[in-house]
Amino acid sequence: MINQKKNWKTTLQAYLYLLPMLLVLLVFCIYPIVQSFLMSIYTKYDFFTNKVGAIGWDNFRYLFADPDFYIALKNTLIFVFGVVPLTIVLSLIIALMLNKLRWFSSLFRTIYFLPFVTSTVAIAMVWNWIYHSNYGFLNYLLGLVGIQPINWLNDPHYAMWALIIMSVWKGLGFNIILFLVGLNNIDNRYYQAAAIDGANSWQQFLHITVPLLSPTTFLVTVNEIIVSFKVFDQVFALFQNSPGPSKACLTLVYYLYQKFYIENKYTIAAASGVILFLLILVVTLIQLSYSRRHVHY
Repeated sequence: MINQKKNWKTTLQAYLYLLPMLLVLLVFCIYPIVQSFLMSIYTKYDFFTNKVGAIGWDNFRYLFADPDFYIALKNTLIFVFGVVPLTIVLSLIIALMLNKLRWFSSLFRTIYFLPFVTSTVAIAMVWNWIYHSNYGFLNYLLGLVGIQPINWLNDPHYAMWALIIMSVWKGLGFNIILFLVGLNNIDNRYYQAAAIDGANSWQQFLHITVPLLSPTTFLVTVNEIIVSFKVFDQVFALFQNSPGPSKACLTLVYYLYQKFYIENKYTIAAASGVILFLLILVVTLIQLSYSRRHVHY
């Protein structure tokens, strides 16, 4: 089967195998994206009867004139630039330590992976207790070093930090597993040869681990940026169905949720979704361009 020559029969057979998944992709991914793009230019639209009265760019004009949209955009960018570097650095450091462990390595990998598969609502409940201004565990630790209690969830200056810390903690497990896979794929003979040449641990990490781990780092970075741009459930659960104090954690997806489900402005929500899609697309294309020159496969 593997050694068969390519012809129309084998090509048709391959497409038949792929057909179920292609149908799922078409119905649940491609079709909604196309409909969102179309809905974003409907200026007179009845959502329940699917009747279009007029088309135009008024929805995008509304967004660019809405102060809340700029707040959501700013908060989303702050969240991305806060979460992505911290998650990548911490995941890599923990993966390097776990890769050196000989005992109980599987136990520690499971412990780190548990937050990733745990319900966001359950995690938010725990972090609500940790962040509590009066009897929270985090403020207790800060009090040990003489820092006054912080109202993490009700102070606009600290709400975003609270969201970033919880999101980094939740996302570490999956990225640690990816880095461990990448580390295990590096041939140990590189390190042996470097040690014979007199390279120390830092030099080995800088000139062997970092270049050979670059495909995994690229994968983790792209995935983490996309996930961070689409943050919603952490905000919804941590701040109990609100975008934080004084909209300090209003993100683009939360803005979309408000327009669609609360204000019933379906076309505005679709337009904001299009802008989010284009923003993620541009960032991903920049990363792909960068990877062609700096990622070592």
